Amino acid sequence: MGLRIISGALGGRRLASVRGMSTRPTSDRLREAVFNILGPRVMDASVLDLFAGTGALGIEALSRGADSGVFIDNAVEALVVIRKNIAQCALKEKSRVIRWNILKSLDCIQCHQPPFDLVFMDPPYGADMIVPTLNHLQRSASVGADVRIVVEHDASDCVPQVVSGFKIIDQRRYGKSFVSFLACLQCMTAPTGKR
Repeated sequence: MGLRIISGALGGRRLASVRGMSTRPTSDRLREAVFNILGPRVMDASVLDLFAGTGALGIEALSRGADSGVFIDNAVEALVVIRKNIAQCALKEKSRVIRWNILKSLDCIQCHQPPFDLVFMDPPYGADMIVPTLNHLQRSASVGADVRIVVEHDASDCVPQVVSGFKIIDQRRYGKSFVSFLACLQCMTAPTGKR
């Protein structure tokens, strides 16, 4: 089954996949459900796609009006496919692809400007990578106060209600997959002045 962009300016465009079982692309159905929930939040967003795989989530966001996308993965095969998909969709000017070990840190995006408004995380299921990645994301100081973080995981991956300054605000189940939506705790309190 081939991947495709669901909607937006590039709707219907086919995307290349990574061969083998090392990458598990997010299904079209699940992606459509996620973007229906996100709605207008995607427009003009600065997007971070972690464990990007094929880049389908970030590319879908760009198709739907996101302003820019940063794609991070550590697998050479995935990076080749991400770059191919970005090139085929003529999104090079809006995209940056980084090879990085996310479990080590996210220093590669430290204090990124503009701050990310939307973060997608799709780590390997059952690998206990979610909490460490959220810790690194918080330390990177690269997300805005109104960020939404979308984490795809399975039942074995526990996402705490509150972790690293982020809080689950919604959680959905799609077959064996779960999607948790997190927000920054700072945006749930009164804003403070800059120091």
